[in-house]
Amino acid sequence: MRFAISIPQFAEEGRFDPVGFGSFLKRAEELPFESAWVGEQIIGTMPDLGPVETLAYAAACTERLRLGCAMFVLPLYSPVHLAKSISSLDQLSAGRLEVGITVGGRFRMFTAFAVDPTTLVARFTEQVQLMEALWSQPRVNFDGRFWQLHDAAMEPKPVQKPRPPLWFGASQPAALQRAVALGDGFMGAGSQTTAQFVEQAGVVRKALEDQRRDPSTFRIAKRVYIAVDDDRRRAKQRLDEAMVRMYGYFRMRNLDLLGVSGTPDDCADALLEVRAAGAEMILFNPLFDHAEQMERLAADVMPKVADEPISVSG
Repeated sequence: MRFAISIPQFAEEGRFDPVGFGSFLKRAEELPFESAWVGEQIIGTMPDLGPVETLAYAAACTERLRLGCAMFVLPLYSPVHLAKSISSLDQLSAGRLEVGITVGGRFRMFTAFAVDPTTLVARFTEQVQLMEALWSQPRVNFDGRFWQLHDAAMEPKPVQKPRPPLWFGASQPAALQRAVALGDGFMGAGSQTTAQFVEQAGVVRKALEDQRRDPSTFRIAKRVYIAVDDDRRRAKQRLDEAMVRMYGYFRMRNLDLLGVSGTPDDCADALLEVRAAGAEMILFNPLFDHAEQMERLAADVMPKVADEPISVSG
């Protein structure tokens, strides 16, 4: 069992706090986290900084942590531009990059990106193929439905060979099977319940068997929105309010059913269910008091969920 932490990538009240950002990541490196992740909300009411820019800044603030994005909604991007950004980020981080990609739900405003929502899956698959070619081949000849390249070169290549790990965000069986076919891991969304994750992980395991893929070459993880507090009611209230702030713009329903909240024991019990479902990594995503929540997770929750002793210094 491995643990990751979300990076608070906000410009609260219209201004980024570089000191707080750097201090958070410095402390995260001292704690037993494997990696730190940003998210993506291009259109929305959350004051999120862009994932590429935030990861570049995070790379300069860290030395050990692996750094990732969960998830790039791939059809919103030019695959050529994103391939260049990912290669650059892998170079800037000295080969510490993790890349999460997803087709994205249809509630998004795809018309703002000149994307036909009826072509999402076809675009996604072609984008993955094209980016992999740009990362690995000295010259690329690509005759796709959406993109065509002739004798195209892109340098530098990523530090990691043949490319940084690709995590897929998915929920439907066909998408989960595609993740096994094309990716290196599956990460369950924070907007999915544990029960939904249990079903999805089962589909992934069946796809690994059907595609005769070694399970050790494919990782399974889950993002978990979480609030730790000795007062259960306060933890639940604050988490629900934060979920509305994050997802209310998109008119998502049943937000009160998402996430994990309560005392350290309450949270650990819920996380053990996620672990039992097959998650080998949990991405903790506090939505308020980020530094304080990170400390409580490391000291009071992770030792109850880990499969070996955890030491927390400081």
